Amino acid sequence: MMQTCCIHHPSLSSPHRTLPRCDASAIGVKPPRVCKVGFIGKNHPLGISNLTRGRRLYVNLNANDAHPSMSMFEEETSPENTAPVSPEAELPFGKWSPSKYIWRGLSVPIIAGQVILRILKGKIHWRNTLQQLERTGPKSLGVCLLTSTFVGMAFTIQFVREFTRLGLNRSIGGVLALAFSRELSPVITSIVVAGRMGSAFAAELGTMQVSEQTDTLRVLGADPIDYLITPRVIASCLALPFLTLMCFTVGMASSALLSDAVYGISINIIMDSAHRALRPWDIVSAMIKSQVFGAIISVISCSWGVTTTGGAKGVGESTTSAVVMSLVGIFIADFVLSSFFFQGAGDSLKNCV
Repeated sequence: MMQTCCIHHPSLSSPHRTLPRCDASAIGVKPPRVCKVGFIGKNHPLGISNLTRGRRLYVNLNANDAHPSMSMFEEETSPENTAPVSPEAELPFGKWSPSKYIWRGLSVPIIAGQVILRILKGKIHWRNTLQQLERTGPKSLGVCLLTSTFVGMAFTIQFVREFTRLGLNRSIGGVLALAFSRELSPVITSIVVAGRMGSAFAAELGTMQVSEQTDTLRVLGADPIDYLITPRVIASCLALPFLTLMCFTVGMASSALLSDAVYGISINIIMDSAHRALRPWDIVSAMIKSQVFGAIISVISCSWGVTTTGGAKGVGESTTSAVVMSLVGIFIADFVLSSFFFQGAGDSLKNCV
């Protein structure tokens, strides 16, 4: 009884060779098992062929004495005889993944909507909200007032130098008051808070995300939106208007003192001119702007934080990107709100001339 093992390999060069008989155990063949190994084509995986010539090695095993005899033949193969391997069908966008900025940008309105729903439903963690309010408000007051003081004095130098040459000393206070109330105070305060608190929000939430602390909160039954994001958004929206009002007051005071001490323009003239130029809507618009800016800072920073990946490097990139995007959002929102609030020709300075 004979059993055959066929080995097809292209590297065997002789078209026909008969090998001597040898012990089956010496080549690792155990009769009466049949082994068939096929290699088709050089440097190609199994089942894929583009060659037309191959060689087959036949091993005949004698069942009585287990001595094999081997012979090799060369044969021609055609591509039509080999079954092609059809690739798996792929979906049109199966391997496409959105950019990080795309899905981060999409996460901003989603998180903002969830925060609004939590506020409307009353799902507010008041203890965390008070803690974040303390960080955003009183602990940020010093740097905001210091910045507003020097910005006010810098603008005073420019306005006083030019207006005194035109003989418009009584208009200096009104111009400064309008500039501070409508633009400078809300924008400068928001920039300071974005650099201080926006970076802190992104870094904290990013660290919690990469260290899987947010997943731990979900396991414990706490929603990160309720526990982490909503208190920060509420604190920013409440603290920014009061910081803006304080910055406006300090900025006007520093401008009046500098005008009196350096340029000899009385403080009473500056204050009277500011009183004549200001309208209640100027202060209200500044408060509305600062509230919108606070929402932009907190939502963007928290969104960038909870979408952080990549360990410590990812946390640093998210923090930097969150501050930059917050500043861009502040400037865009400032333009939109200013164009909506102040349309047409103004007459606020007609009483100051």
